[in-house]
Amino acid sequence: MAAQRRNLMQSHQSWTDDLPLCEMCGVGTATNCVYGSDGKGSQIHPNEDGHLRFRGEDGCFLYGVFNGYDGSRVASFASQCLTAELLLGQLNSSHSDSDVRRILTQAFDVVEKSYFETIDDALAEKANLSNYLLPHNENLSFHQLSAQGQKVQERLKELELEVSGGATAVVALILNDKLYIASVGTNRALLCKSSSDGQNQVLQIGRPHNTENEEELQRLAALGVDSARVRQTGLISGQSSTRRLGDYRVKFNYNDIDLLSVAKGKPVISEPEIHGVQSLENVTGFLLLMSEGLINALESAHGPEQANQEIVAMVAAELALQNSLEAVAQSVVERIKRLHHDVYVSGRQRATFCSRHEDMTLLIRTLDYPLAEGGTPTNPSGRIYPVSVPYSNSLSTSKTSVMLSLVMPSQNTLTNGTNTASTLEEGTPTPGSQSPTATLQSTNTQTQSSSSSSGDGSLFRQRGSQAAQPDETGRVPPYVDFTQFYRLWGSDHSEGGGLGPQ
Repeated sequence: MAAQRRNLMQSHQSWTDDLPLCEMCGVGTATNCVYGSDGKGSQIHPNEDGHLRFRGEDGCFLYGVFNGYDGSRVASFASQCLTAELLLGQLNSSHSDSDVRRILTQAFDVVEKSYFETIDDALAEKANLSNYLLPHNENLSFHQLSAQGQKVQERLKELELEVSGGATAVVALILNDKLYIASVGTNRALLCKSSSDGQNQVLQIGRPHNTENEEELQRLAALGVDSARVRQTGLISGQSSTRRLGDYRVKFNYNDIDLLSVAKGKPVISEPEIHGVQSLENVTGFLLLMSEGLINALESAHGPEQANQEIVAMVAAELALQNSLEAVAQSVVERIKRLHHDVYVSGRQRATFCSRHEDMTLLIRTLDYPLAEGGTPTNPSGRIYPVSVPYSNSLSTSKTSVMLSLVMPSQNTLTNGTNTASTLEEGTPTPGSQSPTATLQSTNTQTQSSSSSSGDGSLFRQRGSQAAQPDETGRVPPYVDFTQFYRLWGSDHSEGGGLGPQ
């Protein structure tokens, strides 16, 4: 069986080719990027994220987002193996909640063990070569011994690349109109529900398994690990997650890692945390699964306080404009990517947090939530128009253009009110409109956070029926009054002169 899994993993064949994809779901992705001093970005490694979105039998749906690191092998393997373990006859509508929890937990355990079976030969060879002592053969010259040692070192590097890497995962299962979330690591699941009175409730289901999670620190402390040191260090073998799939170094060789050397048992585990049973009967809204890279990019640009509300507002805005879930998901990812870049090139307060971002994946599953009617807006460039706001910096004589990415409305109604002016300082109000993140109130519990806001329509301010049209340069007149922005900047930089168009 191990040989079959190994051969399948090395081939391009998928275990799940015959399973139907879910059509009520869209996925958007962006590759990792590091910015140079000129603001231009470059990819530093191939995309390591993975996802799944399948429709099974008996009203069963399975979705997942996997955040890989040190390669995409574990994320790719897990997305296929987990699907096979859950949708090829294991789940049906007769299963109770406890049955579903048990099956989900067992599936993650099988994925972990199956993956290590695919690399067991490579691990054995690596261990053998690591303990290899060159024979003291009088017939071999020093040059021949050195050449032999170099070959061993080269082979060890090849094996390390073959067996290294891991992944975190967030998986959503819908069965009998019930939602189950299973998570390992630092990805995130959000559920947005619209109530009959027009209120939106945003639920973050679960907390990340990382070095700041108090329950995870207590679990490590019970194994003899210094939890205070773990919190201070912030990373375990290069990652912040305390639960992950794969990564043989922290699973088999954790006693060789200084931070974990005193552990009495396996400190980094693959056991998922199964979160609640959310009834989806008569629910209108959408489910979001996102990789750590997407979360970190948004939080780096705008801070963590309102990240959940911001991304929900972005999704709601795109759902009001697009008639394709794939386009919705990709537009939101591109928007976050743009926000992150704009903050970096602005040189402002949070720019130091935005020098790079990892791979980003967003999966959207609608729940009886309507898409925009008709086609997408006619602008061939994709509705996003840059509005240039020149200003003079009090610390420099040069002029800089701040690019505010503003979504143009469709013919009839809404324009996005979320704070996409990534180069503004947090908390700077925009006259004439109100960011949805300013109207959302959050309350947190240990495993779940919720927020309420006005309904879909009131997330965004209304514009006139006549939408502004781009001129011959592809730009539109700004429809945000920047007077308050200029006044606030001027008061903060009074010594360097006022702010305003130059």
